[in-house]
Amino acid sequence: MEYFLTDEEKALKERVRKIAEEIILPVRDELDKNAEFPRTIIERMAKEGLLRIFIPKEYGGTGAKIMDMSIACEEVGRVCAGVATAYAVGALGSGPIIYFASEEQKKKYLPKIASGELYCAFGLTEAQAGSDVANIQTTARREGDYYILNGVKQFISNGSIADVYVVLASTDKARGARGISAFIVEKGMPGFDFGKHENKLGIRTSTTTELVFSDCKVPKENLMGKEGLGFIYTMRNFDRARPGVGAIGLGVAQGAYEAVLKFAAEKNLLGNQYIQRKIADMATEIEAARSLIYAAARSIDAGIKNTTKPASFAKLFPSDIAMKTTLDAIEIMGPYGLLREYNVEKMLRDAKITQIYEGTNQIQRGQIALEIIRETGYKKE
Repeated sequence: MEYFLTDEEKALKERVRKIAEEIILPVRDELDKNAEFPRTIIERMAKEGLLRIFIPKEYGGTGAKIMDMSIACEEVGRVCAGVATAYAVGALGSGPIIYFASEEQKKKYLPKIASGELYCAFGLTEAQAGSDVANIQTTARREGDYYILNGVKQFISNGSIADVYVVLASTDKARGARGISAFIVEKGMPGFDFGKHENKLGIRTSTTTELVFSDCKVPKENLMGKEGLGFIYTMRNFDRARPGVGAIGLGVAQGAYEAVLKFAAEKNLLGNQYIQRKIADMATEIEAARSLIYAAARSIDAGIKNTTKPASFAKLFPSDIAMKTTLDAIEIMGPYGLLREYNVEKMLRDAKITQIYEGTNQIQRGQIALEIIRETGYKKE
């Protein structure tokens, strides 16, 4: 379909696809097998300017456009969702700094994130606080010129790899969500260490690790914004990041669709009406997913005030389609779909996480429903 991409967006899409096929594809299976962080690939992407996509021009970036991020995530996700996740976490981690940090903090971190000198990550999830953000148990208490952090963050993408982390901690537990604050924590700060490295079903090349804070001393200057605003920062950051997650799922679906189409042609199955209908459904659903992502990205980039609903649309539907498309592809391919050489089984493993991270799809449905209720003016009972 024609999405009226600008010349710059078309060039970006072509450039990222070329990098994905020339650099990621040859090592994809090995990275997945060994659960190896794609450091060399991320460094190459940095040299190609792809980390600058996340960052505003005044800090060494190219504009921090969600549309550009979505295009890049889709093209990398089409080849490997694990590499796409490792890449996209840079946007998730830098987002709060871009939009909520002080000018001094922005100047200190953003140019180095743009150049690839610093990797960043986002420290939110805990054993008892995934979807329930308000239940964060990590605490931060003020002592003189420092905040002292204690707690454990779980399932943190780029954990132990990143140099800079935006970490959410409670500075006033009595206030619940309104007592959560955001801090910029650097690797090497006293009391900051890494715990368990997870051995995952999918996106295996994206490192997932615990962050452990034991009387971690964070300078008071590293508080982001004001105490108690961390929850708001997080929700707004997710609204901007979720189209990118949807785009990774879209990339997975596109990759599976292309793989099964090629398989069906090689096995002389394209004359089968059942196969034709499956392929038609895949193509239709993929285009619908792409439309939702691009529409959400355009809305965010245009400065639309409330983008929670379109952002949730852009995360929910494409990730569900990623799961459906990979399952349908394996159904068509039969036992061949289970073989590593066709890579569709990896796409299935990768697809599942897109329904879970950065807000489960059940959470997205709840968000969408609440926005609809608010817009219609009907009361919740």
